Amino acid sequence: MAWDTARTKQRLLDAAVEEFAACGPEGARIARVAARAEVNKERIYQYFGSKEKLFVAVLRSELERVAAAVPLDRDQAADLGDYAGRLFDYHRAHPHLARLLAWEGLQYQDRVVSEAERTGRYREKAAALAEAQRAGALTTAAAPGALTHAVIALTASFFTLPQVARMLVPADGGAEGADGVAGDAAADTAAVAADDAEADAPDADADADADADADPGAAQRAALVAVVRLMAGQG
Repeated sequence: MAWDTARTKQRLLDAAVEEFAACGPEGARIARVAARAEVNKERIYQYFGSKEKLFVAVLRSELERVAAAVPLDRDQAADLGDYAGRLFDYHRAHPHLARLLAWEGLQYQDRVVSEAERTGRYREKAAALAEAQRAGALTTAAAPGALTHAVIALTASFFTLPQVARMLVPADGGAEGADGVAGDAAADTAAVAADDAEADAPDADADADADADADPGAAQRAALVAVVRLMAGQG
């Protein structure tokens, strides 16, 4: 039977995602990647050349996936909170991405993966925000690049700093965080999020409320969306 090279490469990439997310590019071990993929480790060197090149392939692949799954054009920038919510949802479904980016920031400052290509993609997002600003849909108090960075960084922080998010924005939707200091602010944010939800879906079924209560991440997502809208002048 012919060897399925494409399938084997994908198995190695999938296994490497988990290894690099857990251990970083320096702590990852080729033997563990091979064992997880159930492939001889010599295939890794044959297909990717080295552990560093495997990390590059992994991160490039994951960045292409999020770019395709969570687009941002001018029309979508008109509701920046919705974009933040969609990005939050992606991170929840793919928690390894935030970890991979954090490891890159810690260990790859001098050799950022696909920096020129990624810079181009970020500039396209900033350009979409600039168009939305010119259309009057976004605040002009912040430069589009700075606003883009703020949204991306704030959203990712729920996954790179989950302990801080848990202390300040309780996942269960409780009004108190940081030993009760943030109680009023959290309540205000929850109220804003509730108003937005009602405005966006006035005919929504009552089961939606029950689903939100059952989902511990829903409260953090709602808080993020509300804050980003306020930050963007859309609150």
